[in-house]
Amino acid sequence: MTGQMIARRALLRQMSLAGVGAGLVLASRPVLASESGQWSYQGAAGPRNWSHLSPEFAACAGQRQSPIDLAPAGPAQEGQLSLHWPGFAADIVHNGHTVQVTPRSADGSHYLLLGGARFDFRQAHFHHPSEHALADRRWPLEMHAVHQAADGRLAVVGIMFRPGRVNDTLATILAALPPSGATRPAGRAIDLTHCLPLSAASYRYEGSLTTPPCSEIVSWIVLRDPVEAGIGQIGIFAREFPMNARPLQPDTGRRIGVDLF
Repeated sequence: MTGQMIARRALLRQMSLAGVGAGLVLASRPVLASESGQWSYQGAAGPRNWSHLSPEFAACAGQRQSPIDLAPAGPAQEGQLSLHWPGFAADIVHNGHTVQVTPRSADGSHYLLLGGARFDFRQAHFHHPSEHALADRRWPLEMHAVHQAADGRLAVVGIMFRPGRVNDTLATILAALPPSGATRPAGRAIDLTHCLPLSAASYRYEGSLTTPPCSEIVSWIVLRDPVEAGIGQIGIFAREFPMNARPLQPDTGRRIGVDLF
């Protein structure tokens, strides 16, 4: 077992609650980002106008929008986070807005617990450059792992990438990257734990989806430390999506905590 594997397992233990069962399998719910061609990242259908494009997008002009600059964060001990991310068979979807990784089956084994509440894993996707920032500085790539509770609320884990060593999980995703509008099966199981940093420190705040309909139902957990991805891997995302990051939104006085434990 390599040092990286040991460190990732230690991180999962650090994030975990002891003695938690698998729980119930939740039905899939279509409450995530709108995949219609009605919105864009540029031009007349760009972020400035999202709230005017459709009545369903009215929340994009709300007061608890994401992403935000995380620099105002203060130390806080937040609800304990427990990640349950075994490897899974996945489809890789290029929906024109992002690359999305979707499990082929919802067997209830992929979920997180946040303050004791369960959120089932739905999908992961990517933004270039990162959507969240720290003191106006963005990372070259950000992954959002989206989880959903039975009542429709979302918990999204944000993970930043910086140039460095090739990332095995990104390699699997990019090897199956389909053209825009298409879907391909991943050639091997997706292991999102390979995208975890060594530290469990995270920024926490209440916000929204970063794409229409911009629903303000998201508990954000943005891991503080970036992980490495190959320069070529980041370059592929950059060529496919030169800009698929929403501009920073006002924090509107929201509490932003950084949990160091």
